[in-house]
Amino acid sequence: MKRALACCACLLSPLLAAAQGKFRNPINPSADPWMGYAEGQYHLSTTQGDRVKLWSAKSIAGLKDAKPVTVWEKGKGVWAAEFHQLPGKLGPRWYCYFTKTDGEDVRHRMFVAESKTKSILGPYGEAKQIKTDPKDEFYAIDGTVFENAGKYYFMWAGHSGHRLFISRMKDPFTLEGERVLIPASGFGCEEVREGPYVLKHRERLFLTYSACDTGKPDYKVGYLWMPEGKDPLKPASWTQEENPLLERNDVANVFGPGHHSFFRSPDGTEDWIAYHGKISKEYTYKGRSTRVQKLEWNAEGFPKKVVPLGLDAELAMPSGDPGK
Repeated sequence: MKRALACCACLLSPLLAAAQGKFRNPINPSADPWMGYAEGQYHLSTTQGDRVKLWSAKSIAGLKDAKPVTVWEKGKGVWAAEFHQLPGKLGPRWYCYFTKTDGEDVRHRMFVAESKTKSILGPYGEAKQIKTDPKDEFYAIDGTVFENAGKYYFMWAGHSGHRLFISRMKDPFTLEGERVLIPASGFGCEEVREGPYVLKHRERLFLTYSACDTGKPDYKVGYLWMPEGKDPLKPASWTQEENPLLERNDVANVFGPGHHSFFRSPDGTEDWIAYHGKISKEYTYKGRSTRVQKLEWNAEGFPKKVVPLGLDAELAMPSGDPGK
């Protein structure tokens, strides 16, 4: 980093950009972002290792300096928290789904904590394990929730084979029926499928996911899709998209983009993607940071390819963002 005047210019640039309705990535120095917009604010969670934190701000530019709320702590291998508002016994509540282990990586399992109030900010109750298989034999990470035709479903990455699985939800804490494997392409990178996230647009569901090892520069995002009227528990309902939605951009010095989520702009007119990426081509988990970009749709209602932008790019604020 340059010193003196050059350094001051670097510090002032993001502030000037925000004042002009622009911002720059990254918005958080960690990986595996979940991001949403609720209660008049953006909310962001990234992997912290031993706890779950939630950053909130009225403007996307304010997330960098926001003071986080600790939702849950004192864990090991705590990864990839997500927040979903679901119907509960006391009405709508927020549920925080995250992965943790009691020791080795193979012991990672899914857990969920319920908000004690109607606010996403909590506080949250004790975390309970979600049984993703009857005998609790299998590794489970990256859990997500989606609704289709009034029914709720849970998806995650599990063993054997580090692949995508789905089950019907009985309630926010409980799955029912056997888990179902949903095959998904690795685009030539066969060892990992993880980070599922379902996005609805028009009358289709898009099952997006990350492929490859997240430490490699070729980590990327792909998707399958299905019409809303089909059964998501049947693998045949899903159609594989042949090309990745998001992948490395060597020209912009962006490598390993993935483990993403989607959120709406404050006025509800735009879809945005949050993902992590790094500037190194090396096989390393270090240096992954959270970036966001607008998601565009084509005339047929399918997502356009997202070309990840470099950290020197200025982006327009999401529609309805106050820019402060």
